Amino acid sequence: MGLTLRQIEVIRAVMIAGTIAGAARLMNVAQPGVSRTMKHIESALGIKLFVKKAGRYVPTDEARDIFAQLQEVHRKVDDLQSSIGQLERGRGVELALGSVPSIANAMMPQAIAGLMRRYPDIRINFDILRIEEAIDYLLLGKGELVAMSYHLTHPSITFEPLSKGHLVCIAAREHPIAGRSRISAREIAEHPLIGIDPRDPYGAIMAGIFEREKLEYRTPIRARFGTTVCALVKRNLGIAVIDAFTVGGMADQGLAVIPISEDTEFQTYVAYRADAALSSYAERLVTTLRRVMDDSTGRSRGGRDA
Repeated sequence: MGLTLRQIEVIRAVMIAGTIAGAARLMNVAQPGVSRTMKHIESALGIKLFVKKAGRYVPTDEARDIFAQLQEVHRKVDDLQSSIGQLERGRGVELALGSVPSIANAMMPQAIAGLMRRYPDIRINFDILRIEEAIDYLLLGKGELVAMSYHLTHPSITFEPLSKGHLVCIAAREHPIAGRSRISAREIAEHPLIGIDPRDPYGAIMAGIFEREKLEYRTPIRARFGTTVCALVKRNLGIAVIDAFTVGGMADQGLAVIPISEDTEFQTYVAYRADAALSSYAERLVTTLRRVMDDSTGRSRGGRDA
């Protein structure tokens, strides 16, 4: 007969407590259940494990070797449970990940915070990357995943849809358009713009709308990163069209965030090596990040002050 872990636990509890009642208390179970289990074990094994002396259960001579091995099994089970507990907290785990700036500024920190609430001992190595750096980052093994603003074609990289976003118009609170509940591309083109670059994935969306509408626009200032664009707009040096993810976590930053009438929706992705599956920690991060991004764009579609 092979002993189950539960039966091993019952035998060990009786051995430690010396009584059926004491073993039941140790295991937080009913006393009759312990008694029945012991009778079943001894009947199946065909040997007596305990004798009762002075009201206590004492191991028999023939069972002492079995008890020594049971102790070793129990110690290994405890070690296994300890190792599982460490994994459940993320101890000894380092998750390396990257993100393009638009997702890195506000969305990714919220997702990392959620991950660390679940795995408080995990270590995070977080890199902010330009789009052109992402492929080498993954292929050279510097990180497990990258949050991307658009899809690239590469045979060694898997792109998984992350969240759909959209563009918004931002202005300083003292700007004439700051009180608008919605704004059109034609109305946007009437003001100096900051940061519209047709070669940028987000800039190409708005530039395409301007081209279709045959609208001319002025861009006296260009800036690469969304946080810089926001800082310039806050100084009332112009208005800007920017992705909703960048302003998603900016509370009390002196900016008016205005929905755009035209369709500016785009898809974001998480990229990872095609020859490697994501770890459970990375999968949970992606799930959390997707929820954070979906929640953020849902809020921003109605327009609000940031």
